[in-house]
Amino acid sequence: MNIVELKGVSVVYESLAALQNIDLEVKDGEWLAVMGPSGSGKTTMMNIIGCLDRATSGTTIFDGEDISKASLKALTTIRREKIGLIFQQFHLVPYLTALQNVMLAQYYHSIVDEGEAQKALERVGLGDRGKHLPKELSGGERQRVCIARALINYPKLILADEPTGNLDEANEKIVLDIFAALHAEGSALIVVTHDREVAARAERIVRLQHGKIVDHRAHHHGAHHNG
Repeated sequence: MNIVELKGVSVVYESLAALQNIDLEVKDGEWLAVMGPSGSGKTTMMNIIGCLDRATSGTTIFDGEDISKASLKALTTIRREKIGLIFQQFHLVPYLTALQNVMLAQYYHSIVDEGEAQKALERVGLGDRGKHLPKELSGGERQRVCIARALINYPKLILADEPTGNLDEANEKIVLDIFAALHAEGSALIVVTHDREVAARAERIVRLQHGKIVDHRAHHHGAHHNG
């Protein structure tokens, strides 16, 4: 079963084609890395898959449901129930504690209870940081608060955009180990990254260029096979 299927998906802004006729299937529980230069369409593709935006044309299927023509309200519901979003810019509310930030799961669409939020912080190794404000946390800890927030509803799919972009090596490893644990639990992961080491942890790498998929590789324990 596929969690995501894009068939002939294009996204056109005014006269600019951000995505051109993309075909992509992501299996349930798969870990996919997406690479490509700036402006290659990575963020646009993530927005379509993450139910933040609709494609101009083509078919988008999420968890077996055709969402190509879904209303924005319907997309919001899918996003809230099935998707965890993790962005590089942290998006934490500065005057709320780590625990409160996690409770504001999924961009304020749903408020979750404190126990669930605490459990999510514990899963990312921050059980004792719940009362801290973002400014009292390191960059790596802030990123883990964002991951905790994304994990609140045990999403079927986690979408991460440059999740280690601002992190040092030690924190990058912590974040990647969290991803590996989520993957082992059965979540599908799609990670946009510039970092080869981050990409190497995925089962498959897709490269985008000028809005098209130009390369597809499966990974087998560090060996590269063209797939």
